[in-house]
Amino acid sequence: MRWLRPFAITALCASLAACSTSPTGRSQLLLLSDDQLNEMGQQAFAQYQQDVPPADQASLRYVQCITDAIVEVLPGEQRNLDWQVRVFKAEQPNAFALPGGYMGVNTGMLNIATTQDQLASVVGHEIGHVLARHANERASTQNATSLGLSVISSASGMQTPGGQQLMGVLGLGAQYGIALPFSRRHESEADIIGLDLMAQAGFDPRQSVTLWENMQAASGGGAPPAWMSTHPSQGQRIEGLQANMDSALATYEQARSSGRTPNCQRP
Repeated sequence: MRWLRPFAITALCASLAACSTSPTGRSQLLLLSDDQLNEMGQQAFAQYQQDVPPADQASLRYVQCITDAIVEVLPGEQRNLDWQVRVFKAEQPNAFALPGGYMGVNTGMLNIATTQDQLASVVGHEIGHVLARHANERASTQNATSLGLSVISSASGMQTPGGQQLMGVLGLGAQYGIALPFSRRHESEADIIGLDLMAQAGFDPRQSVTLWENMQAASGGGAPPAWMSTHPSQGQRIEGLQANMDSALATYEQARSSGRTPNCQRP
């Protein structure tokens, strides 16, 4: 298949030109600039604020307190971002962080994360996505995948009905073979980054496991198969956290000894 060679060379060149490394040492493909991603994050955050009503000020102060404690231990460049936190009145137990330092937490998450340490696990995880530039990597991977399928279609004459059917299969393979595994990888990586961040800030990392036990109990067993999910299963996440717990506990004890003892009052 000679037509694959130019595409392979082009993809390799693009990868080398946009090569980066995540905080855990994993190689990444990053094609978008930080300015582009930050602008997207700002727009998405503004839209979410228009669509979902804000929660009460007491809930905001609580989440802000936890976020401030974690932001304080970030590396200088990330610590100096203009982190903006909002709490939204929504029952879905969800939280997110966007490029540029925009973070949102739904009140439904406060029903699952019942202590400051459990919520710190959520906040640390979301900040971990930003530190690892997962939004850039995911967008870059999707762009590269779309380009690759387009090149394959043009080069192999797949405009025929049979060819279109094969393209559908290739697209499904790209979804389950590339897009979703990247997302699961991002979630697992953000878990580990968040575990370390919460421990550095003086929050008990053992509560991250309790959080996912709460999530597991609340889900009622309705999750899709792990290989088709954009997130690892709760059990997989617990295993990943426990595998890194010894290091996190050592960091936690050191943080507490140095005076990092956050006391964020739940409303």
